[in-house]
Amino acid sequence: MSATLTKSMSKKRPAPADSKASQQPPRKKQYLDSSLSRQNSASKKAGKPSAKSAPKHAAPPKDEQKKKRARPVTATHDESDDDDEKEDSWEDADEEDDDPMDEDGADGEPSGKASTKESRQQQKQIQAERRAAKPNSALMSEAKQIWRLAHQKNISKEERAAHITKLLDIVRGKVQEVVFKHDASRVIQTIVKFGGQKERDEIAAELKGKYRELSQNKYSKFLVSKLIRHSSAHRSAILSEFKGHVVRLLLHREASSVVADAYELYANAADRQMLAREFYGKEALLFGEIKPLLTLVSECNSDDEKKKRLLNGTKEQLELVFNNSEKGTAAHAIVHHALWEYLQATQQLSRQEDRDKFRGDMFEVCSELLAEFVHTKDGSRAVREFIAEGSAKDRKQIVKCIKPHLERIGADEEAQLVLFCALECIDDTKLTTKSLVQPLTTTPIVDKLATTAAGRRTLYAHLVPRSSKHFTVAIVRDLANTDSAKARTSKKDDAVRQDELRAAASPGLLDWATRTAGEAVKDTTLAPLLLEILLEADGDKEAAIAAVIAVEDLPTDPAARIFKTLLQGGHYSRTANAVEASSRWSPMTFARALNHERAGSLGLFVLAELCERVRLEGSDAERKELSSQLNAKEVARIVKSGEKGASVLEEKAKLLNSSL
Repeated sequence: MSATLTKSMSKKRPAPADSKASQQPPRKKQYLDSSLSRQNSASKKAGKPSAKSAPKHAAPPKDEQKKKRARPVTATHDESDDDDEKEDSWEDADEEDDDPMDEDGADGEPSGKASTKESRQQQKQIQAERRAAKPNSALMSEAKQIWRLAHQKNISKEERAAHITKLLDIVRGKVQEVVFKHDASRVIQTIVKFGGQKERDEIAAELKGKYRELSQNKYSKFLVSKLIRHSSAHRSAILSEFKGHVVRLLLHREASSVVADAYELYANAADRQMLAREFYGKEALLFGEIKPLLTLVSECNSDDEKKKRLLNGTKEQLELVFNNSEKGTAAHAIVHHALWEYLQATQQLSRQEDRDKFRGDMFEVCSELLAEFVHTKDGSRAVREFIAEGSAKDRKQIVKCIKPHLERIGADEEAQLVLFCALECIDDTKLTTKSLVQPLTTTPIVDKLATTAAGRRTLYAHLVPRSSKHFTVAIVRDLANTDSAKARTSKKDDAVRQDELRAAASPGLLDWATRTAGEAVKDTTLAPLLLEILLEADGDKEAAIAAVIAVEDLPTDPAARIFKTLLQGGHYSRTANAVEASSRWSPMTFARALNHERAGSLGLFVLAELCERVRLEGSDAERKELSSQLNAKEVARIVKSGEKGASVLEEKAKLLNSSL
């Protein structure tokens, strides 16, 4: 057997893809949506352990749980740089550093006729001798023994604390010497992760002056991230060591994630501004005090040449990042913040030609990367600015860039604002219909979007854009920020554009309403979407109406509210103190399909609304039929029962009888 084969056999076999470790579910983001609470209750019924029933050591305290950066819509999988999720063994690490084959002959064969077992023993002995010859080998050997005890999952806090104290005693004063090694870095990370604030601060103080170098090492970068996360007292001092090197670190394969995490998750406002200032160029250093780019440009007053020098300095740094897009830096929030600051600052130039030139130059550089921007607040705002201010050609390029990622964009709270802006600004509705609306309303994507609050908001945007019933004040305000630019660059009337987009979206949405009526009419989160589709969609709704009415065992809530609104012909407006009737819905068609017994089973308010609709729009025969069913004796019986809504029904029944 060759030495190469012997070595490959001595390495540990990688864990299978379906191992328990790989099946751990990702931490879920919490949303203010009742659908999530139902999922939690369902999981309890299914026998899944709750947080209260889990052992104390199973999960870190709430303030210890790791935050995660916003995930780009272009990401193919959930990437994580933290070594907590991929623990390697000490033996694997040692084999990376020590190659026992160096001791064999030139031909790679083991010396002599030793058996495979003897060959392995020889290799282990050689490895042990090499480890012993390395600096701090005795220290690390002792530290590893304690680390194995401290790193166990099923031990008490007291036991772990005792092991951490021993570990710190072993490495105290030697942290800088050993931290760049894979195994030693793991030891220090364990102290930071499980130790108290005192232990973390001690480690942070001992590594002072080394953080920039540590962040560029593939092992010690994890330690820097942990110290930034856990040691708030030293966070600003750690980040200050990046000063003057931020852009270079962002382009570094190992350091990029460290800076991105620090900026997006842990830095305070002052630290974020210090990091972002690196994008302003050398001209900004002349101002001394750290200020946002927009403030610096504004202070130049009417000196456009000085403003242009500041903008050119920022443009050069951003171009450096965008021209190295393969490094993944373009997806980081700090880059998006710098881009948005740049676009804001261009508005301070006095001539429109200059503003268009600087914006156009930047768009030309990053136009292929726009899909990597939309998942952050500043990135989304920057792309919306490009849409609102851009030409028809620019907008076509933006649509082309985001089209492959529509499903994720529609389900992302920041990215979907870019989609809404595109639907509101682009005059070429044939382009938006083919590239955006129709793909979003296909069966599989509609079904997925309907399951989340953000996804449903994307579907509402095709029917009732900016409706206060479904869009928060903050979202409407964000979308309104581009209205002034849209007024200059878009020519088509808003109502005409919306009608054309609604007509394109209606077939897919009505199909969803027909297929899922049985579930939607009973679900408090899906029922409003079903209602808006019936009220506002264009086209034949008979199949959807029949599917809604055919549902049996309807709960009063939300079905009663849905049926009442459909019979009214639209939503009731408290401001106008009247019903805002939809021109695309016929309440009488729904009333004819609904008999009085079914209406009464949902409550007297629904039955009263049926009476009112038949009185206003029904034929003489229809009014007589319903009046005979709700005769004076029947109404008196209902009023006597004291059921909620009886007085309203009595009033509507009298009006119905008087109309005969």
